[in-house]
Amino acid sequence: MPSVPPEPGTAARRRAARILARLKLRYPEIGTALDYVNPWQLLVATVLSAQTTDETINRITPVLFSRYPTPFDMAEANPEDMEGIVFSSGFYRQKTKSVIALSRALVDHFGGVVPHDLEALVTLPGVGRKTASVVLAEAFQKPAIAVDTHVRRVSRRLDLTTQTDPVKIERELQALYPRREWPAISMRFIQFGRDICDARRPLCEECELNRICRWPGKTV
Repeated sequence: MPSVPPEPGTAARRRAARILARLKLRYPEIGTALDYVNPWQLLVATVLSAQTTDETINRITPVLFSRYPTPFDMAEANPEDMEGIVFSSGFYRQKTKSVIALSRALVDHFGGVVPHDLEALVTLPGVGRKTASVVLAEAFQKPAIAVDTHVRRVSRRLDLTTQTDPVKIERELQALYPRREWPAISMRFIQFGRDICDARRPLCEECELNRICRWPGKTV
């Protein structure tokens, strides 16, 4: 576990608050683009969404969950049958193993109920800290910040952190923002990274954070 980052100063907190305020104006209401009806479905969908688009997963999951409507059903799934359903998500063999294994673990250790604390979630096969944080923030409205490639890129470009390790970035963002803001921070940063702060072609000329941004690679 990384050490707790130094307490940010007043100026850093104010600047972080300005950034979040502008992202709230852009995205007044925000949430995951993954379709789900319960925490287990979100957990499975999030695992499947690695290295593919949410749109692809939203086409897969109606078929997947009609075939396997509960963790108990998925725990007994035939891997070859499931591979045919999740094939278009990429890395389908590993993803099939992961969601079957996590469903079995849910059944065996949690009675088929998704736990709502991070330490328990990350014991499930294929569930890392990022996936667990998405489920906590979205399905349970728990204070959690999920750090993916978008959150990492945006937070570094906006000089909210200099870290590269996702857990250290998470800690620094948690130190900058009050807990009540944590559940929606990730999704606002993620959507902003998709819409404006693209990895290769950032739309700096359209960015309302341009004057705040200290990234030396910005285009205007």
